[in-house]
Order: sequence, then C-alpha cells, then structure tokens
Amino acid sequence: MPRRIRHHVNPLKSDFLSTGAEPILLPAGPPVEVELGCADARWLFERAAADCVPLLIGVEIRRELVRKVNARATASSLAPRVRAVYANISQDLGRLFAGGEVTRFVLNFPEPWFKRRQKKRRLVTPELVDILWQKLAPRGEVFFQTDVWDLALDAMAVFEAADDTFENAAGAWSFLRGNPFGARSQREDRCIERGRPIWRILYQKKAITALPARTLRAP
Repeated sequence: MPRRIRHHVNPLKSDFLSTGAEPILLPAGPPVEVELGCADARWLFERAAADCVPLLIGVEIRRELVRKVNARATASSLAPRVRAVYANISQDLGRLFAGGEVTRFVLNFPEPWFKRRQKKRRLVTPELVDILWQKLAPRGEVFFQTDVWDLALDAMAVFEAADDTFENAAGAWSFLRGNPFGARSQREDRCIERGRPIWRILYQKKAITALPARTLRAP
C-alpha cells in the first residue's frame, strides 16, 4: 500500500526541529536556484527543461517527497543538476548554503496557515529575509507567489520593511504582472485553470556590505 504523504506539515513541531541537515557543498561559479518548499519539484524540473539554470535545488520538509524527487532526477539523467534536500527551512536554511552563493530563491505557494494561532508558522518572516540576504549572491533575487491575498500582503510587508536590504523589482508595494520564469508549479496551473488570481512579487538584493545592525540576526 502506498505511503500517504502529508499535504501540510507544522515546521514548529518538535519532530522537525532537528532534521540533521548538513551544509550543501556546491561548485563555485555557476548560478544556483533554490526552491524553498519544493514539494514534487515540478518547478525545478521545468526550469531544468528550459536549460537555463546549471544547478537547481529544492528544500523540502517531507522526507518521502525528497526521495521521490531525487529518484525522478536520477531516472531522467538530471541528477545531480536537480536535487532535493530534506530540511526544515525555518531551522536549517542558515546552515545549508554558504554566504553569497545562491542566485535566486523561489517560494511557490507556501502554506498560508489561515488561523490566527497558526500564523507564526508562516514562512516569510524578518528572520528569513535576513538569512536570504546573507545567502544570495550580489543582485540575487527572491521570487514569491501565492493565490492568497492576505498571505501576499503579509509577505510583501516583511520585504518592504527590509527596504535597506531588498528592492522591489516592480516598484515599492507593487506586484509583478506575470510569472517571468517560464516554469509553473502544480498549484499555479490549477489556479490558472480555475481563473484564480495569483499574486507575485520579486525582490532583488541590494549591494550593501552587511546587514544593518538593527536587523542583524544569527542564521
């Protein structure tokens, strides 16, 4: 009988606070694109098919999905160019990548955690934004999309508050008009088929030498 894979996982649950995630050793030089919460990694495989990104890494908290993604990459001869790693983004991201080596982080339709008591589980926080800045290469990018208006505003507010470290590519407090990357997650396709609006934002790392002291946090 196939093992059931959870759709939603609480990243603050004690089971996921110590995943054993180790630093990812990457070759110096080529662009690296990282999808945070990659699920089945459809986005990564479509990006790989476009042959535009040398290295594509998915970070996923559901171990069984990580296994399936890596098996698919191996079967399609895309490994190690496409790979998934088991990790808790909220706890492990700071140790996964060295500073300045990621070209782009992608967040596709993260769990909105609608209930008030659950909002502390939302992925985009000031702490995450600080870590993204540390790990991004100069002029690196963060691309975020969701079909939940409240979540889109929440994420945008966090990035806009970090306007000394990130710049909105569409202009302050503005959304992108479309997906500029030619790849779609399964959720994105479903939203388009059903006519649901999608809210997209793209932020670029500003060229400063260090995080402002008032926002500095350890990875």
